Amino acid sequence: MKYKGYIGVVTFDEEANIFHGEVVNTRDVITFQGTCVDEIRQAFIDSVENYLEFCAQRGEQPERPFKGNLGLCLKPEVHQQAFIRAKQAGISLNEWINRAIEKQLS
Repeated sequence: MKYKGYIGVVTFDEEANIFHGEVVNTRDVITFQGTCVDEIRQAFIDSVENYLEFCAQRGEQPERPFKGNLGLCLKPEVHQQAFIRAKQAGISLNEWINRAIEKQLS
């Protein structure tokens, strides 16, 4: 499920006969639960709204899902080789890494 950029993933607990959900694209913990599809969907929306309201009350910025910034640690020789390949391709190292990741994901 998606709401305001947040992605909720739901599992079913057969023993408790309830759906449990969690927002998976943020480091903050946002969970929700329900007994049917409509209820779990509304609980997801309510949990995201509660999270945003909680952050506002505290004067904090809510964590936004995947801003596109990634801190990356590479072995020095891998960093150098990637830099050289990017230069040879006439693009930035950032663009070269983006293309390499996109290629792996397709």
